[in-house]
Amino acid sequence: MRSATVPSPTRVTTPANASVKTLLVLEAVLTHDRFTDIVAATGLAKATVHRILQTLVDRQFVAVSTSGDYLPGSKVLSLAGQALQRIDISTIAQPYVDALVARVHCTVHVGVTNGDEIIYLIRSDSDKPYRMPSRVGATIPLHATAMGKAVLATYSDDALDRFAARAGLPVWTKHTITNLEALRAEVRQVAELGYARDREENVLGIGCVAAPIRDHTGNVNYGLSISTIMLDHTPEQIDAMADDAIQTANQISRALGWKP
Repeated sequence: MRSATVPSPTRVTTPANASVKTLLVLEAVLTHDRFTDIVAATGLAKATVHRILQTLVDRQFVAVSTSGDYLPGSKVLSLAGQALQRIDISTIAQPYVDALVARVHCTVHVGVTNGDEIIYLIRSDSDKPYRMPSRVGATIPLHATAMGKAVLATYSDDALDRFAARAGLPVWTKHTITNLEALRAEVRQVAELGYARDREENVLGIGCVAAPIRDHTGNVNYGLSISTIMLDHTPEQIDAMADDAIQTANQISRALGWKP
């Protein structure tokens, strides 16, 4: 009886299709400007890279400088601008905020600067029976809050002076910093530590620790804070949550396109 002949499996190799190759070249142009570096970054043949680059130049996705270097073209820049306008930080940040709340069991806020104030974009409460006196859409002062001081720590001396002249450093509680020299020393320390504290400066009985959130350019227009009542945590315990705040703020920053 003849045994059936089983054909040996055929090894199929599928080369990268045209779309994948084009994306590889376009991505390489965003980080490299010389042809040889683009070739090395993609791993494609020189002729293939040259052909794709020419197509991208024709479609204005890539531009060529007078020295022959390849640069992102006007179409890429236009699309990037449109994409940035559509970014919803609340949607991006929420999963990271929820994970932080589960770790620290405190209320977590995310806010954005609006002039000389911070607007709450996110408030996520913990499983504690109490609730913070805050709400999404409410504004808080820069100089009297942890999130605000995290933003002010990125200001130059001149910008801080102008801010103080405009805002006036009003009193919110008996702990509020109302002196420019004291505020300057405070934000200098914030810059060194990488996080800021609110020691009942905005609302009596409430303590916070906050870290800056950076956008794709590295600018700090957002902040993240962990808030609690002083009856539940000591100042030392609040300070101990700084690493969690920094870690989560950095995760959100990277999700927004920041590259440290």
